Amino acid sequence: MDAYPILDLEGVDAYYGSIQALYDITVKIQNGELVCLLGGNASGKSTTLKTILGVCKIKRGTVKLKGERIDGKPTKRIISKGVAIVPENRRIFPRLTVLENMEMGAYLRTDKNQVKKDIGHMLDLFPRLRERLHKPGITLSGGEQQMLAMARALLSNPEILLMDEPSMGLAPLLVDQQFELIQEVNRQGTTIFVVEQNANMALSIADRGYVLQTGSIILVDTAQNLLNNEMMQMAYLGGET
Repeated sequence: MDAYPILDLEGVDAYYGSIQALYDITVKIQNGELVCLLGGNASGKSTTLKTILGVCKIKRGTVKLKGERIDGKPTKRIISKGVAIVPENRRIFPRLTVLENMEMGAYLRTDKNQVKKDIGHMLDLFPRLRERLHKPGITLSGGEQQMLAMARALLSNPEILLMDEPSMGLAPLLVDQQFELIQEVNRQGTTIFVVEQNANMALSIADRGYVLQTGSIILVDTAQNLLNNEMMQMAYLGGET
């Protein structure tokens, strides 16, 4: 095991102005893990990602990337250190082509020859994007846009990939395909922290999970144990996930 977790939140309190949104959040993610953060609407899931990215400021606690504090740093600096995000609702550049969108993901990189190879790898991983390579992003389906958002984020060569509600707005069949792709990206070596309301789907591919409720973590366990947890089954794994 590495000396430090890839991502380490310790005792974090985060605020929107004077309103506290997160309470004493502690999350540790090791190299190579796929970890999910679960919870209902307004539980603090997206706020946790914003806190990692420096968008939401903390008043107590620390956020570390590979042992180095990143809390208090500008978002651009945090991203340059190896944090990438696939945002909620994908947010690709609609008028740029698929290729141009991917190139935007690598804009901070200087190893241009390797970037070309990595784009080729992304097209192997997401073959639908190869078919759409020179089409504007706005012409892609929701599932294809999600693939493009993932490829764009991965081309920054991140230490950790954050994913915010990857199933949102996708048809059930596309949700299954999306999570298979997430699992494959993780198998190929990318550490992933995924925020998701679809608890069943997220836990089916994750190593471990954290459960948020009104800004506080109420459960931490292996994915399998959470799937078997009676409280989880009643609150999150029934008809409403």
